[in-house]
Amino acid sequence: MILDRYFARRFIQSFLVIGGIFLTLLILIDLVEQARRFDSENLSFGTLLHLTLLNTPAAISEMLPLLVILSTIALFVGMARSSELVVTRAIGRSGIRALLAPVTLALVIGALAVALLNPISAATSEEFQRLSDTYRNNGDSALSITSEGLWLRQGSANGQSVIHARGTTNAETLELTGVTIITFSSDGKPTQQIIADMAQLSNGSWILSNAKIWSLDDDLNPESTAEVFPQVEVPTTLTRQRILDTLGKQDSVSVYDLPQLIRDLREAGFSTKQYEVWLQVQLARPLFLMSMVMIGAAFTMRHVRFGGTGIAVLSAVLLGFAIYFVRNFAQILGENGQLPIIVAAWAPPFAAILLSLGLLLHAEDG
Repeated sequence: MILDRYFARRFIQSFLVIGGIFLTLLILIDLVEQARRFDSENLSFGTLLHLTLLNTPAAISEMLPLLVILSTIALFVGMARSSELVVTRAIGRSGIRALLAPVTLALVIGALAVALLNPISAATSEEFQRLSDTYRNNGDSALSITSEGLWLRQGSANGQSVIHARGTTNAETLELTGVTIITFSSDGKPTQQIIADMAQLSNGSWILSNAKIWSLDDDLNPESTAEVFPQVEVPTTLTRQRILDTLGKQDSVSVYDLPQLIRDLREAGFSTKQYEVWLQVQLARPLFLMSMVMIGAAFTMRHVRFGGTGIAVLSAVLLGFAIYFVRNFAQILGENGQLPIIVAAWAPPFAAILLSLGLLLHAEDG
């Protein structure tokens, strides 16, 4: 138990040091990137720093596998150089048994990443996107899907418009059904309401079918001035790609909100595979981080007198990147429906664990 606590303390120290270095570099690089992105908006340094910090939790969440495998490499290379691994084996503790503390910590880090870091990064990513839209457009735009249907907000120099649709007949071409549009002036007063059977986004405007328009500008009865048109064009700042990209940003949704969002998307007629795969990938993160520890240990739990430490470290990092690529590739196949969701999310970490376990057994007993 004392030896396990020692290994755990050394692993945490390596993780915090490496994480601090990467976090500093990440903030500096992203700050330069935000300055480049918003060069034409002339934002202050404080605003750019605020955007950078909002973007940081998502970047840290994405970098966790790299941090874990580098921490494992630093731990066991350092212990090999000080002959601590030799002493550990001399007292009857096998190399695989020595992995208990780092693997347990990796599982804890993964669980914390799912339970705490994921909701934080989702909230900050959503706020980052909202502020980016505000700074780069005359008005912010947003998209939300609930059990009541699809909600869109688009902005312009003249005010805001809120669009509600009960569902969609074609998510790819954005053919919306049961559409209601309410337009607001720049001071927040409603100016117009439109109800249409169908709306389709085309060339910078919504094409509305069987639309009825009410003017809300004056104190007269809106029904007395209402007009019905077989087809109406309503200008919009939204684009098809922008809306689909917003729908596709799973990382801006907390794991706690994903099940409800999946149900709402399904009821609205949108595909939910990418969200279902993303949810399972997040739940499998602890196992994936555990596999990173085992891969790092498989190549570095050897005495330095054997030589080839640099090659071993490079091999561990390259194998870690390869497994990360395989996991992302499997995720894409799952989103496209070419792999079952459970297989796409859980097979890569299990395969990585079995592969690293085989390497460890070969190193210990081979």
